Amino acid sequence: MSVPDYMQCAEDHQTVLVVVQPVGIVPEDQFFKIYKRISSVSQVSIRDSQRLLYIRYRHHYLPENNEWGDFQTHRKVVGLISITTCASAKEWPQTAERFHAQKEVYSSTLYDSRLLVFGLQGDIAEQQRTDVAFYPSFEDCPDVEKRVDDFVESIFIVLESKRLDRATDKSGDKIPLLCVPFEKKDFVGLDTDSRHYKKRCQGRMRKHVGDLCLQAGMLQDALVHYHMAVELLRGVNDFLWLGAALEGLCSASVIFHYPGGTAGKTAGRKPSISQPADAGKRHRPGAQEVLIDPGALTANGISADTSTEIGRAKNCLSPEDIIEKYKEAISYYGKYKNAGVIELEACVKAVRVLAIQKRAREASEFLQNAVYINLGQLSEEEKIQRYSILSELYERIGFHRKSAFFKRVAAMQCVAPTIPEPGWRACYKLLLETLPGYSLSLDPKDFSKGTHRGWAAVQMRLLHELVYASRRMGNPALSVRHLSFLLQTMLDFLSDQEKKEVTQSLENYTSKCPGGMEVITLPDGLKLPPVAFTKLPISGVSCRPRGLRYVNTYSCRVLYSLQLRRVDTENTYFQWVQGDVCEVQLMVYNPMPYELRVENMGLLTSGVEFESLPAALSLPAESGLYPVTLVGVPRTAGNITVTGYHTSVFGVTSDCLLEGLSSVKTSGSLVEVIPSLPRLQLSTSLPRSAHTSQPTSKEELSSSVSVQLFNGETQQLTLTLENIGSEDIESLELTSKIVSTKEKVFGEFLSWELEDALSRLPLKSGQAVTLTVNIKVKLDFSGQESLLQDLNDDGLSVTGLPISSPLRQLLKPRPENKTFGSESGKAEYSHIKTLEAVLNFKYSGGAGKVEGYHRELSLGVHVDVEPSVFFTRVNTLPATSTRQCHLLLDIFNPTEHELSVSAENNQDLVLHASECQR
Repeated sequence: MSVPDYMQCAEDHQTVLVVVQPVGIVPEDQFFKIYKRISSVSQVSIRDSQRLLYIRYRHHYLPENNEWGDFQTHRKVVGLISITTCASAKEWPQTAERFHAQKEVYSSTLYDSRLLVFGLQGDIAEQQRTDVAFYPSFEDCPDVEKRVDDFVESIFIVLESKRLDRATDKSGDKIPLLCVPFEKKDFVGLDTDSRHYKKRCQGRMRKHVGDLCLQAGMLQDALVHYHMAVELLRGVNDFLWLGAALEGLCSASVIFHYPGGTAGKTAGRKPSISQPADAGKRHRPGAQEVLIDPGALTANGISADTSTEIGRAKNCLSPEDIIEKYKEAISYYGKYKNAGVIELEACVKAVRVLAIQKRAREASEFLQNAVYINLGQLSEEEKIQRYSILSELYERIGFHRKSAFFKRVAAMQCVAPTIPEPGWRACYKLLLETLPGYSLSLDPKDFSKGTHRGWAAVQMRLLHELVYASRRMGNPALSVRHLSFLLQTMLDFLSDQEKKEVTQSLENYTSKCPGGMEVITLPDGLKLPPVAFTKLPISGVSCRPRGLRYVNTYSCRVLYSLQLRRVDTENTYFQWVQGDVCEVQLMVYNPMPYELRVENMGLLTSGVEFESLPAALSLPAESGLYPVTLVGVPRTAGNITVTGYHTSVFGVTSDCLLEGLSSVKTSGSLVEVIPSLPRLQLSTSLPRSAHTSQPTSKEELSSSVSVQLFNGETQQLTLTLENIGSEDIESLELTSKIVSTKEKVFGEFLSWELEDALSRLPLKSGQAVTLTVNIKVKLDFSGQESLLQDLNDDGLSVTGLPISSPLRQLLKPRPENKTFGSESGKAEYSHIKTLEAVLNFKYSGGAGKVEGYHRELSLGVHVDVEPSVFFTRVNTLPATSTRQCHLLLDIFNPTEHELSVSAENNQDLVLHASECQR
């Protein structure tokens, strides 16, 4: 026997084997349709008896395996059901002859047979025959199951007669020696009258009777015979048959303890009627079994002359003893090279029992033994079957990674070099089944959060094999999907060289079959979800829309042009304007060791109609955070949600959703798109400011201008306002606000006349209007404490004077005319003050104005103010009247220009640069 039955389980020892085969040409689908109906009759309750007969059906069975029927009777073909088609009476003789030829194959062991004929009508079909049933068609055969029932009962009659015949053999009769095929040549010339030979014959026959009792539904009698056989065979060192007797004892005990079966099928077997209903409860692990009462044995069970020995036998093995006896039986089988199949099947049966007992570690030892059993030259198909069943058994005991290993070996066996036509589809299917064992899922979402599970090196190897199998199957789209998945999920574990190789392979595949975001459905119904390259490039920070923010103040809605951040309150949210180009900023970086080219990068949105304007970028190797601005135009008003962005990298189109990015804690940014508004562009006559203004309010400046003036000087700022939008500007307001200054400003700092500009409204698209703003600075450059100190030196008390030295020290008396030519002296009096203000333009028009919206445009004005003159010293002289005095002022020109000082009722005083006069 060279081909093992990997589906064997302990309860199969209780079954009788029936082969169902076609005769002649029978459509395969029709044959298996009838075969399924026949195999549904898996157990039959025998009339006038409390026993059940279990049937095991096979549609293919090697005749050489049938030769082991004496060794274990459940391997013996006792029934044959042939299925054939016959269209006319002329074909009937040939059909009958084929049926008889088929019976000859199993003639040595057959108890009974049946022929089911489909399609034949007429006189022949009307004949009443026990062994032949005629049906008009495969659809019109209502009593197939009933005929199978009758057929099984006829098998039971023969089985029962053989059991009784064997069981009632007297010790004085000569008992034949039962042999396995390879033993027959070894027993030629043996002394058949020796005691050793007779005990061997008795032991083997006792074991054989135990098999028959087990098949006939007499479990307790079978246990007795097995115990007797073990004692007899152990005494003569008949190890092969001793192993069979021990295995039979284990099988009977398993059937007693686990009436539902050990095969792991969803539909459990019904317990035998002859067993007590609480059999499973009474036989707990380690429990001692009840001894058989010798007086209870009848002639149907065993000869009365051996009842004394039977009384000492245990009724049933405990669950622990079952495994010990299995180990012993397997060790005996291992002594025989030709018993490899028997040994392997025994290991499989023991594993199934251990799986039910939840003893995974011991089960793995049996399986490890099964791996190394040499069965000689196996075909590739047999190797695949062997590795597949090992994988299934490891899965049953919870060894998932070991199960995946053998499943992968089976997959590789499908495409072995020795196979003329490699089965790449079967290989691919088996590889897919290994994924759970290696903690690998084909859904990228399972890898987006949390730590990595499983061995990355093994997972990458498996993914490479899936890619190669897909290619050999002729499915490039599948190869692209698996390679994309490998690159996305295993990027952190790839070396620089591996990254280059994988991306080169991916580009080669996508040049023929571009990758997309569609779900790939395999023939077996498995769906492969799309793979988005969220790591190529990697998004480093949150997605930040740039546009407008809504502020609700006294029921007045105001729009500011600013950069938006994530929403913090319910009262603040993003707003865009219909028809305007809107922006979203991402910070990305390139994790690859070479330049990464990203094409067709644009926004993904839901809600109102949105036109995305794709961009392309090239990121240097292993770049740091790199800002990327994605733009688009909302075409209608309403609500829009920025859900992510799309890219095209290495020929693979990806839709990267924000909810799938680990660095983004939101599934989308909600933006309100308001009706269209005009857009104003501002240009000025003064240069842009290099200073960064710090406005007190939350608005950001659109631009800023800078100018340097002397104290008291006036400068005109010319503003050109151009409508660059599509809507007319219908309203315009201008306000100003001084910010970030501690100085007191005298007079109006900024002034303008807006009437002329308002008269030109509405301002059409493309039109411009000019506005002049006067900048006039008047500041106080006095230092109060120094002035008071000087006056106190003269013994006078003067208060409320707005002039004094700016120096924070006492100046000593000096000549009346002195020129400060040195740089130190000049710097001593240098003092610049700064004024900052914001011009805020508020304008609106179009549909947005109807809804109450407007825009604001802010211009920052930065003015550096230099002092024009300093009063460095103040003295008094007595006048002619005691109520008056003369006030003497030392005036200093700190500028680089010549200036004149005028006073009422006095002549002008001319001061040169850095000159001081009294």
